[in-house]
Amino acid sequence: MSPVEALGLRPAADGALELVLAGEAARLLPSGALVLSAWSALVVADLHLEKGSAFAGRGQLLPPLDTRETLRRLAVDAAAVAPERILFLGDAFHDREASRRMSEADRQALEDLGRTADLVWITGNHDPEPDGDLPGGAADEVRLGALVLRHEPLPAPAPGEIAGHLHPCARIATPRGAVRRRCLVTDGERAILPAYGAFTGGLNVLDPAFSGLFRKSPVVAALGAQRVHAAGIRSLRPDRG
Repeated sequence: MSPVEALGLRPAADGALELVLAGEAARLLPSGALVLSAWSALVVADLHLEKGSAFAGRGQLLPPLDTRETLRRLAVDAAAVAPERILFLGDAFHDREASRRMSEADRQALEDLGRTADLVWITGNHDPEPDGDLPGGAADEVRLGALVLRHEPLPAPAPGEIAGHLHPCARIATPRGAVRRRCLVTDGERAILPAYGAFTGGLNVLDPAFSGLFRKSPVVAALGAQRVHAAGIRSLRPDRG
């Protein structure tokens, strides 16, 4: 039995991937959002809103559209899932002043989300003090049954943990060559979510930063344009130097 089969990862008809985390059912959408249906929750990590404007302030001009595109995708996911709560796993904003640089239209998009679901802003290293004017409330971590949601993964195995921070990506060998995709990485006990933001980069899951986080051999759930693809560790490759 392959690691993917052993962990019970199964493709769904809508392109999502069904998985079980510490006994709790979950679905990873092609966007990188995680659905916890038993808790009516939509979970996203590392949006880094206003990263473009932060770079522009330092003279590195990027198209100022990252916030709008990220929130557009989030609104689509929220409309499809209709969650009672949306949990942001930290670094929702790129820095402490990011929310104050948002356009009125983008701030209104957040207000609109806040009218359809409870927004929970888990603190991250980029946004340790969430803007009190935003809809919803802040928390250092959130517990949902056997699950604990936080920004940065603990450095040792932590059953039930769902975290972000590391922006996992996988370079996967295929018959046509290797492809690099954002991914969720899990051993069935804990999971690290892909970065959701439009301008966020990624760290290869073979990087030493992931070493020691998993008790069992992990698998990845790589994001494709229309569906999520599961892959075992043997099909992964390091990034070219």
